[in-house]
Amino acid sequence: QVHVVESGGGLVQAGGSLTLSCAASGDRIIGGPDVVGWYRQAPGKQRELVAVISDRSTTTYGDSVKGRSTIYRDIDRHTVNLQMNSLKPEDTAVYYCELKPFLTTQHYWGQGTQVTVSA
Repeated sequence: QVHVVESGGGLVQAGGSLTLSCAASGDRIIGGPDVVGWYRQAPGKQRELVAVISDRSTTTYGDSVKGRSTIYRDIDRHTVNLQMNSLKPEDTAVYYCELKPFLTTQHYWGQGTQVTVSA
């Protein structure tokens, strides 16, 4: 089994920053070529893409966070992190990590971490 765990969420004031971290445990850890995506879901809304890093470490961002967020690998810690700056109240959501191991069709989701941005 593979367990994906998100961490780093919390309460922050508008204009502040947070760094979320995604790690895996169990049968595997996050490796360099694994595809990892961050998504978020606010109450009453559909889950949306925040950012994804490909097997070649190219990055893609959702329009709502473009220019304010950076997704990157921490090779030493086997995590994929999402740094978010200039946070807005509309960034309030549960943030989920999705792991797609390299050269497989499998994908694993974490339980999510709550981010709340106060005005």
